[in-house]
Amino acid sequence: MHTIKTFIVEDSKVVCDNLTSALEALVQVKVVGVAEDELGAVAWLADQKNEAELVIVDIFLKQGDGLSVLRAARSSQRGRSLVVLSNYATPDMRAKCSELGADEVFDKSNQIDDLIRFCDRLSGNHSIEAAG
Repeated sequence: MHTIKTFIVEDSKVVCDNLTSALEALVQVKVVGVAEDELGAVAWLADQKNEAELVIVDIFLKQGDGLSVLRAARSSQRGRSLVVLSNYATPDMRAKCSELGADEVFDKSNQIDDLIRFCDRLSGNHSIEAAG
C-alpha cells in the first residue's frame, strides 16, 4: 500500500478543501497541488518538478475547462490516473472524457464513495472495497 500523490483541479474552494480532507482521511492520498482554472492546472502539470499519480478534474472551471486539462494531463506524463469529478457527468460527457483519456468519471452528487473506492484500489488497499 502506498500514498497516492494527487493533484486536484476544482474551482470551488469549499469543494476542494472538503475533497482533500475526505481523501486524506479515508484513503492513502496526499494532495500535492491544486488549481482552480485551466491555465493554472496546465502550468502545474507541465512543470517537471511536480509529480502526481492521480489527477482529479472538474469539467467547469473559473476560467477554461476540465476537458483541456485532461488533454494536457494525458500528454504531459504517462502512467498517471485521470479522474473527472463533476456535477455534469452525463452519458455524452462521460464518453467525451473517456475519449480524452479519463480513466473514470464520477458524479459529485452521488459517486463520492465510488471515488474513494477507486483511490483505495490505486493505493493497493482493498479494505474499503471489501467493507463497502
